[in-house]
Amino acid sequence: MKALFVGFGNVGQKVAEILFVERDIHPRLHDLPLSVVGIITKSRGSVVNHNGVDVVKALKEIRDGGRFSWANFELTSLNAFDAVRQLDYDVLVELSTLSIAERGEPALSHVREALSRGRHVVTANKAPAAFAYRELTTLAEEKGVKFLHESTVMDGTPVFNLAGSGLKGCVIKSISGVLNSTTNYVLSRMEQGESLDDAVRFAQQEGFAEADPRHDLEGWDASAKIAVLANALMGASMTPLDVERQGITHVQVADAQRAVKEGKNLKLICKAWREGTDVRARVSLEEIERGHPFAPIRETGSIIMFETDLLAPFVITETDPTLYDTAYGVINDLMSLKG
Repeated sequence: MKALFVGFGNVGQKVAEILFVERDIHPRLHDLPLSVVGIITKSRGSVVNHNGVDVVKALKEIRDGGRFSWANFELTSLNAFDAVRQLDYDVLVELSTLSIAERGEPALSHVREALSRGRHVVTANKAPAAFAYRELTTLAEEKGVKFLHESTVMDGTPVFNLAGSGLKGCVIKSISGVLNSTTNYVLSRMEQGESLDDAVRFAQQEGFAEADPRHDLEGWDASAKIAVLANALMGASMTPLDVERQGITHVQVADAQRAVKEGKNLKLICKAWREGTDVRARVSLEEIERGHPFAPIRETGSIIMFETDLLAPFVITETDPTLYDTAYGVINDLMSLKG
């Protein structure tokens, strides 16, 4: 299976490390024959080799020098869209960063072009499914390929796979949860007296908060995630711009500590629910009572609750995820293509 990577940040590098450096210690991955024909980045250079990029070498160059070496014979001047449009590959692995102001671009155009060419798409970027889920899934069906996005919500926890295979016959009435690791981490640290700015800086040092944390702190990342869930699992046609949104930038340490003294925890809660024939969604800062399933979710953990017409409400939790979790979501999707 020939893959084209667009984006090679932390997640892309971890996927490559697992598949090409650590492969022998993960025996179940031996069933995934993968050749990377191109790695395209916005600021670190790009490499292409129709016979397969030397991924181990590419990883070393990025980690040692911050970009692909000028001496690398695989170096190319192709930009991302031209690579998606021109190269010969079986699956596009779209790992660029979330864009809200640009309404999902350029990732949305990359995905649309790949599907139009009859290529599978695996993405950890929330934007395509958040802004154009119905269009892209329809296009994939018409072309006989798959549009997969397991890593867009709760890293590698198989939320979409579990819901797709385990809730047959159910109507999902609502989805809610704590889905943004950065804000949950920051609020947890503020309960202990740490300032918002200090908590964000530590989250950035640990690698799970972006250099520009505004998407997290202003609720945009959470809005994109609940939009993806509503679109994929509840038949909605919304975008992050349709989600009622609140962030945490206004929260003070005193607010977090007061809630704790009152037996509560501040959480940024995502929720989508049915209202007649419509689906609505919001992201809001809420005071969660100590006995609620969401209350004990600390630091980088996540939780999601499903309410359906046939099952009692149930939750899926994720504890202390790392880059391995997000990378595994991508690998899981790739594994599903080979069958």
